[in-house]
Amino acid sequence: MALMILSVNVMAKGNAAKSTKTSGTNWNPVMDAIIQVESEGNTKAVSGNSVGAMQITPILVKECNQILKKQKSKKRYTLSDRYSVKKSKEMFLLIQKYHNPENSIEKAIRSWNGGLKYSIRATNKYYRKVMNKMK
Repeated sequence: MALMILSVNVMAKGNAAKSTKTSGTNWNPVMDAIIQVESEGNTKAVSGNSVGAMQITPILVKECNQILKKQKSKKRYTLSDRYSVKKSKEMFLLIQKYHNPENSIEKAIRSWNGGLKYSIRATNKYYRKVMNKMK
């Protein structure tokens, strides 16, 4: 299973996404394809530290909570929220809005697999799988 590994040192800024669109980008096809590649839709999937349909790590939850704290939001995610598709998608959108303001689908897919400092070479197979699921 692919893992999203984020550096705990990454400081967060920006606003939480309120819908599945950020700046006109419809992230639903991307999120749905990631869910198929990561877990085939299994909300109870577990692979190492990654769990849920989107295979979210504890580090990603922590990063989301840092972003929310910077925004002065009282909302926080828990580790058990990773089992909720709805909350997992909210976390994905929050990460994209902050770390991918250009709304690059390629960057979103590769960073979900390889972290913020992903290697193109190391994420090529994952990127192709997700893109094929989107077709």
